[in-house]
Amino acid sequence: MILDSLANCEKYAHVHTRFKTAFDYLQNNNLAELPEGKIELEGSDIVVNIVEITGKTVDAARMETHNNFIDIQVPVGAAETMGWKATSKLEQVTDPYNAEKDLTFFADKATSFVNVQPFEFAVFFPEDGHQPGIGEGVYRKIIVKVRV
Repeated sequence: MILDSLANCEKYAHVHTRFKTAFDYLQNNNLAELPEGKIELEGSDIVVNIVEITGKTVDAARMETHNNFIDIQVPVGAAETMGWKATSKLEQVTDPYNAEKDLTFFADKATSFVNVQPFEFAVFFPEDGHQPGIGEGVYRKIIVKVRV
């Protein structure tokens, strides 16, 4: 997992071959003005999802993992708390792996939490179970899916 400000994202371009494209998009667009929807930057290898979400309580937020994609999550409209637990430690599968959505849900709860401010980002790799969406009210969020 990585947590930092978008102002520093160029420091992470070397972490993955597709990160430079993803971070360039995040830095060179007005994230608050983008219309809701999905944008393919490199076909299905880098997909930007612009969503409005309703914050959840810790108990309502679900732990998830992805096998083939890395998530770069950027809250825009409000701060969001995101939980983390190592994928290797997750034990309570509630929704088995869905290959089409590249998604598994778990009943496990996070062992660590981070409070991600607007225009900061959290990167979750396949080894990072994450419990996003903990917050209040409705807010905008950008989720970039980067193929491993």
